[in-house]
Amino acid sequence: MIVAGGSDDGGERQAQLLRGCLDMCLLALLAVEPAHGYELVRRLDSAGFGTVSYGTVYPLITRLHRSGLVANALHPSPSGPPRKVYRLTDAGQARLHAWRDQWTQFADVVNATLATRPPNPGDEHEHVDVGR
Repeated sequence: MIVAGGSDDGGERQAQLLRGCLDMCLLALLAVEPAHGYELVRRLDSAGFGTVSYGTVYPLITRLHRSGLVANALHPSPSGPPRKVYRLTDAGQARLHAWRDQWTQFADVVNATLATRPPNPGDEHEHVDVGR
């Protein structure tokens, strides 16, 4: 999993972060190579997201398809029925490019904010007494 939880809400924080970027990550994975749903779940796990359920990925892929960002086609399967393989559309490629730019700007702001430090250890707890 990409975030090691050191507190009780670590799992919930991880879920919130994932919800905010999973659609973008799926588009990025499909930009590399078309895939069926099972393969996308496997790629997310290999990328370090940990286990993302099929119940999360399939509805999201369906929404991306309805939005015209991904297309699908049936491909023969070596065992069983044909598989629905998803690929990025031109609109999906454009959206991914815009989302990458937006993510980079957002991550830069978050990283800069997290990197701020008080001038001296302990100073973060000093308060000004406005009553004097």
